[in-house]
Amino acid sequence: MVNMLYAVVGAVFMVGMALFAFLKGGTAEKLGAGAYLIAWFATIMMQESSGFVGVPVGMFLVDLALLFVFIAIAWKHRQSWPVWASGVQLVVVMAHVMLLMKQPVLVASLYTVMNFTGYLVIGCITVGTFWAWQNRKAANFNIGRNS
Repeated sequence: MVNMLYAVVGAVFMVGMALFAFLKGGTAEKLGAGAYLIAWFATIMMQESSGFVGVPVGMFLVDLALLFVFIAIAWKHRQSWPVWASGVQLVVVMAHVMLLMKQPVLVASLYTVMNFTGYLVIGCITVGTFWAWQNRKAANFNIGRNS
């Protein structure tokens, strides 16, 4: 029951921050939040279907795709949060690589890394959304003031 409570609180936090990005963010934040939510749901589905055993190759591909999305956002949009999100996502990809290279690592440690870094990635998106929103408000204030 306690584990379910943590899962629900985490899900509400993730969806709430993504909703904030969709409502107040710019194009980069909306793309990042959308890609993150798709990857999050895909990862949950793959965790359930794998039975939490073995090397999760499907989850590796999802995390690798999310890394490439964040790199593309960082390349296209000149903001700092996609670079930070890419760095955090790279930690997850490297944890997958350790498992794939048969290093003596428990699969449970991969799930711990994925859960912890998930909060960091959504935190990067949230901070980026806040700054994009504030920059837009400041630009609109200056435009109205100069008229």
